[in-house]
Amino acid sequence: MKNIIITGTSRGIGFDLALKFANEGHQVLAISRKTPKELLEHPNCVCLSIDISVEDEMHEIDKFIASTSKKVDVLIHNAGCLVNKPFAQLTQSDFERVYKVNVFGVANLTKICLPYMSKGSHVVSISSMGGIQGSSKFSGLAAYSSSKGALITLSELLAEEYKDQGVAFNVLALGAVQTEMLQEAFPGYEAPITAVEMADYIFNFALTGNKFYNGKVLQVSSSTP
Repeated sequence: MKNIIITGTSRGIGFDLALKFANEGHQVLAISRKTPKELLEHPNCVCLSIDISVEDEMHEIDKFIASTSKKVDVLIHNAGCLVNKPFAQLTQSDFERVYKVNVFGVANLTKICLPYMSKGSHVVSISSMGGIQGSSKFSGLAAYSSSKGALITLSELLAEEYKDQGVAFNVLALGAVQTEMLQEAFPGYEAPITAVEMADYIFNFALTGNKFYNGKVLQVSSSTP
């Protein structure tokens, strides 16, 4: 059984993913601003109410790992922030809010976890098809999609920097999945993949994907709105 850290576990893919890991007997640290009752009450799950966009709050994660397992086998960066506005209406504050979660929060949490990661550990970042160079782009998502592109490049760089330690970094660029965030981006659109189905895929990839990939971006998309 492995020690798993997942961000963005209050809803959608993150919630389903945390529940699946916990039900399969893994030890889960679920990080989100809101903590669902089902995860709070699960014997294999510990929930920390933390806003990863606030650097000072992240120290609580370090304290928890240091005082418990002192080991991180899998880190899944699932938390995301989306602002849907025409570019002319986007403010610097909008960009900062998105990047603090989608990029800076990822970087800060990775730095905290790396001292507890050893050969065979796996860092999985959940990006978007909107961050893939040459993919279809959509109006209103300039801050979100550009941050997901930055996340991809960051992961590729870290894979190179930590390959000698045996820590793998990979990215899953998701297409349309039926989640609350998808509805924020594309109101009324119905995706062909459910959050539970995608959580199942990420679950298996997080546990085994590092055997086959490092520094790679996999496009997990059957449909893009």
